[in-house]
Amino acid sequence: MGKQESKNRVDVVYSTNPNFQYRYNVEDEPETLAPAQQNLRVMLDKKNRGGKVVTLVTGFVGTDADLTDLSKELKTKCGVGGSAKNGEILLQGDFRDKILLYLQQKGYKIKKSGG
Repeated sequence: MGKQESKNRVDVVYSTNPNFQYRYNVEDEPETLAPAQQNLRVMLDKKNRGGKVVTLVTGFVGTDADLTDLSKELKTKCGVGGSAKNGEILLQGDFRDKILLYLQQKGYKIKKSGG
């Protein structure tokens, strides 16, 4: 048993019962919604980035694996770097129009927000 497992135990520290099963704090990841049910927003952002422009895609509901896959597709399509975490995809540069077209073709409900 690893350190991380023992830190997530709930309520009981030790039990002499040989059939005792520990309960763990496990957060359930939300299931990934179908593209037609996703409400994504594409916006341009410059805050806390040293004046550099990034394109943000927010509002993704689903697992981290699916978010990473979508992020990879968008980064490959635009030919830029970026990251994906907490339901947001960040792409370096201004690619709002390109992302809008691509995601609409894939069946996502998407809006352009911000300036």
